[in-house]
Formats: sequence, C-alpha cells, structure tokens
Amino acid sequence: MPEVFEDFGRILEHMARSKVENAPSKIKDIVEAIPILTRNPLIGRPVKGGKYELVIGRRSKGYVAV
Repeated sequence: MPEVFEDFGRILEHMARSKVENAPSKIKDIVEAIPILTRNPLIGRPVKGGKYELVIGRRSKGYVAV
C-alpha cells in the first residue's frame, strides 16, 4: 500500500500549506473513513472506472476518498 502513504504525504503537505486548523482531527476523520470504504465500497457517488468517491468532512473543508 505505498500509494496510501503517498496520498497521506500529499494531504499533509496540503494541510501545512493551507494552514488547516485542527489537522490531527481531520487526519483522524480520514483514517476512520477508510474502513467504511473497505466494508461498503459502493457507498458514495460513482466516478469513472467503476469506482466511488466518499466525501469526508463538510463542504469546502472536506476531502474526497476514491
């Protein structure tokens, strides 16, 4: 799963550049959503390639997991 670590690297860089408040809590939300996608891969909205994306968080402060 090296791609997961790359994703988190990009997320952390984005949070640092954007001076995101409460970043540890947001990371926790993302980590907790991963098992949800594992158990229920068809939740969320459909995207290309037969995949689905799940919005984690709210509005402009959310993240999208595919």
